[in-house]
Amino acid sequence: MDCSIIILNYKTPGLLRVSLKGLAAANLALDYEIIVVDNASGDTSVDMVRREFPNVKLVASPVNGGFAAGNNLGLCAAQGEFAIIMNPDLAVFPGVIENLVATMRQRPDVGLLAPQLRNPDGTVQVSAYRFPSLSIALLRRTPFGKLPWARRKLRSYLMLDANLTAAHPVDWVLGGCMIVRRAALGSVGLLDERFFMYVEDVDWCRRFWEAGFPVIYDPSVSLVHYHQRQSAESPGLTGVFSRLTRVHIASWIKYFWKYRRNPIPHLPPHD
Repeated sequence: MDCSIIILNYKTPGLLRVSLKGLAAANLALDYEIIVVDNASGDTSVDMVRREFPNVKLVASPVNGGFAAGNNLGLCAAQGEFAIIMNPDLAVFPGVIENLVATMRQRPDVGLLAPQLRNPDGTVQVSAYRFPSLSIALLRRTPFGKLPWARRKLRSYLMLDANLTAAHPVDWVLGGCMIVRRAALGSVGLLDERFFMYVEDVDWCRRFWEAGFPVIYDPSVSLVHYHQRQSAESPGLTGVFSRLTRVHIASWIKYFWKYRRNPIPHLPPHD
C-alpha cells in the first residue's frame, strides 16, 4: 500500500465530513487507506463516519489522549509505506497527496516532509520554523516580543529571513499536515504522548533529525488550512488565563526539560 491518511478528530464532525468528501472527490491515483481516529468526541462524529464513509478505517478511542496519543493510534493501525497526518480543517485538492508521496520516493533520505499551508484567501501561513530557545518562548508570550531586537529574533525563528520558495530542509514544521516514512519510525519512534497538545511536532521533527532523517518543507505542494491559533486568542500575559494557553505553556516546559542536556542536532545551513 502506498500511503495511509490519518485524520484525528475531536468534536468537529462538520469539518471531518468535508475533509473525507474532499479526499473522495480527489480520486487519488494511489493504493491508499483513510484512518479516522476519534478522540472520544462524544458527539455525532463516530456514527457519521460509520454511516456515510463505510470504507474508512475508524478507530474510536475511549478517551481523549490528545494530539500525540490520537495520531499514534492511527500510526499503529497504518499499513502504508508512508503515513500522512492531517487535520480535518484542511482542504485537499486533486494531485496533492500523489505529489507528497512522489516527492518522498524521490528523496529516500527524507524522513518527514510538510507541504505549504495557505489561508483561504491564498496568503501563505507560517508553518516552518527554526528550533526554539527558551527566550523565544518567553518573547512570544510577553510584551518584550515587540521590542526591535526581539522582533529580529522572532523573525529568524519564524524563518521569515529564509528563501522558502523551493523544497528546503527546516528544523521543524507545523503538525497540521506531515507525511512520514513509516520505515523511519523504527529509529525515530512515535509521537511523544507526554505532550497532550502543542509542541509534539517540534519534538518529533527534532527526533527525526537526531536519527539522521532530514525534515523538509516543500512549497511546491500546498493545501488550504482553515486554521486558527486558539492558544493565541488572548495574547500576552492575559493569555495565561486561557486553558489552551496554559496547556501550550506546559508543553513548552516539558520540551525544554526533556532536552535540557541535549544539544540541537547538526543541520544543513539555512538560506
